Amino acid sequence: MSFDLNSLLRPHIGKLQPYTSARDEYTGKEGIFLDANENPFGSITEENFNRYPDPYQSELKEEIAQIKKVRPSQIFLGNGSDEAIDLLFRAFCNPGVDNVILLPPTYGMYEVSASINDVAVRKVALTSDFQLQHHKILETADKNSKILFICSPNNPSGNKVKREDILFLLKNFPGLVVVDEAYIDFSDEPSFTTELDKFPNLLVMQTFSKAWGLASLRLGMAFASEEIIRILNRIKPPYNISGLTQDTVLKAIRNKEKVDQMIRDILMEREYLTRELDKLDFIQKIHPSHANFLLVQLPNASEIYDALIEEKIIVRNRSKVILCEDCLRITVGTHAENQALIQALKKIFKAKP
Repeated sequence: MSFDLNSLLRPHIGKLQPYTSARDEYTGKEGIFLDANENPFGSITEENFNRYPDPYQSELKEEIAQIKKVRPSQIFLGNGSDEAIDLLFRAFCNPGVDNVILLPPTYGMYEVSASINDVAVRKVALTSDFQLQHHKILETADKNSKILFICSPNNPSGNKVKREDILFLLKNFPGLVVVDEAYIDFSDEPSFTTELDKFPNLLVMQTFSKAWGLASLRLGMAFASEEIIRILNRIKPPYNISGLTQDTVLKAIRNKEKVDQMIRDILMEREYLTRELDKLDFIQKIHPSHANFLLVQLPNASEIYDALIEEKIIVRNRSKVILCEDCLRITVGTHAENQALIQALKKIFKAKP
């Protein structure tokens, strides 16, 4: 199937002249800067934050490109992945006309962003084992279906989606296919960034919030063709990533061995938590996970959720989500935190009449 990006793009976005900042006109780091109306005397803090950051995060993208094995020109950095999601709606979906396809249960911000941008949502539920109904997805799509969002490993179920099904949709879906890989670092599945040069309709999202432990910095990554990245850069705010965030993430990338060790520790604790939960006779099901959390089914999950809060243990109640009835989503914690959870569950069920 041939793919024409311009046929998806909102016409006025194609003609848009983006805001030009002072750092677009001069990208060097040396000199006397009298171009951006900054305070020349520095900041009131120990570090100086008086200069605007690099609007395109060039140094950081060079480093990310090396570890992700992509080209810097294939990278967009956003204020969390949520910024990339919102910009995709703004660039490609005409309000009140176009639609996107979501696959519940899935990450909630896709639908929130659609609603904010007045874009219709069409839903094709996952199967009982949280896999794609790929033929039904194509039947649901029409000429106004601009984006398909696939979360793999999926949130809240934790499983990886069958790779062959995603490849089938990349070859046959008429719009953009977004593969959200927020939890890819905890999976044995290779990233779909390896497919970027094969599929011009593919956009892959990842984040520094999970495995990298940098959730407070709010830095999300999107990987796509140079053409799609140029469009996102055209419509983003000029300085969407702070200089402090860029510098901090650069330091983290240069200490990747620590990240790798944290991933190993989380995977080890995921195995421990799965094993200990499985020993509890009141646990009805532990869904297979390729993420840093477990979706666990147990009787009267909402009551158990409230009881855990009384024990000062906070999990996520997913009982009202389709296919997740009586399920709690439990993030993998430290060994001590996981032990405390197991003991709290034993105490709660022992006390139940």
